[in-house]
Amino acid sequence: MNALAERFAQKMQHAGLEALSTTGAVSTIAVEPSSQTATSSSATTIVTADRAHPLVSTASLECNPLPLHKQIEQFSGAVQSTFAANGTAQGRPCKLVLLPLFLLPGVHVMEDIPQEIALAQQALGDAIEIELRPAIGSHPGLHRLVTECMAAQPVEAWILLSHGSRRANGNQPVEALAERLGALTAYWSVAPSLELRLQELSQLGMRNVGILPYFLFAGGITDAIAQTVETLSQQFPTLKLHLAPTLAASSELTDLLVDLAQDEGRR
Repeated sequence: MNALAERFAQKMQHAGLEALSTTGAVSTIAVEPSSQTATSSSATTIVTADRAHPLVSTASLECNPLPLHKQIEQFSGAVQSTFAANGTAQGRPCKLVLLPLFLLPGVHVMEDIPQEIALAQQALGDAIEIELRPAIGSHPGLHRLVTECMAAQPVEAWILLSHGSRRANGNQPVEALAERLGALTAYWSVAPSLELRLQELSQLGMRNVGILPYFLFAGGITDAIAQTVETLSQQFPTLKLHLAPTLAASSELTDLLVDLAQDEGRR
């Protein structure tokens, strides 16, 4: 997670801030589901660029001693101190852009994060302007990243395995992506399950099946998925299962975050 924040800060330096700087000084905070989902520590880290570029930090919605609104307030304090020291804000409010590192428009994205932002905005007043950008899962460029992951392993069928959302229409983006990819969908927390999909493919006579975990980072769930795939390999001995890696903190993923930060990811 911190590696992604560092990549993002570096690329924002090269991208320029004209699209973001109309309301004064700008800073960015990337919000991930949980501090336990990343392979490296995701305790809040501020990546400081020079005065012409944004501060970048990370925050977690869960598994953090502080609730998200308090993390936002804490980072905002550092932002105000930094920009006050170098005169960047020039009396105007600082803009804080939040980039949700979520692939699905579930409860966290549609309800929890906006509620936390409202609490933070109430506490901060007019000194900080908080703007919530679309979740990374809304970026059309994710199709290219997933396609590249699939191309590395030729198989007869692919299963796009997502966490899944119980929110109405919350899984629609995954279904649409899978349809474009010619893949089946399966979910970790809702139906249809990976086991059911493998049973269907086994009955169709498939032999080589790829499983792509639709997650940004490795963590507890992806470890559990790997264990489950090993168990299912024994349950379906006629199937050769190929478990692909997660999308990870690649340069290409960072480019998508820069697009969203500049409000270009959905244009």
